[in-house]
Amino acid sequence: MKKINLADIAEDSWVSPKGKFAAFGKSVSIALGRKENSTDLQDRHPFDLEILRVEPGKTPYVYHSHSTQWEMYHVLSGRGVVRHDGGNTPIEPGDAFIFKPGEAHQLTNNGDVDLVVMVIADNPIGESGYYPDSKKWLVRSPRRRLMRGESLDYFDGEE
Repeated sequence: MKKINLADIAEDSWVSPKGKFAAFGKSVSIALGRKENSTDLQDRHPFDLEILRVEPGKTPYVYHSHSTQWEMYHVLSGRGVVRHDGGNTPIEPGDAFIFKPGEAHQLTNNGDVDLVVMVIADNPIGESGYYPDSKKWLVRSPRRRLMRGESLDYFDGEE
């Protein structure tokens, strides 16, 4: 058994160039030995756990969906709102919610204290993503890229 304490995990931070998107996270699974680039589930782990902290007035990431990844959220403290395909839903401590593949989502802290959320994801190999507002695609194979493109015929450029 490997055991860690959240107090011993360094908190990562990120912020977009203009500061609209920002948050902090503690990657519990990485601290427990998860090797995110491995294809061996003994090293990769079948799920990932992060403690996400969002300051008042901030949004951690853009509105997006995943091709194959499931994400489950549990609000530990603070208040906010979740944007999803059906609109916006307020969230508060004790709330839990899940997004299946293809369901776009985004969190925002509209409260006056930090929003702290536990995020559990299955992080499947070959995952891609879509950003509905900007109509971009995230492709992770053969390497991570964001792109836009025209729809093409399957055989285009092949014959």
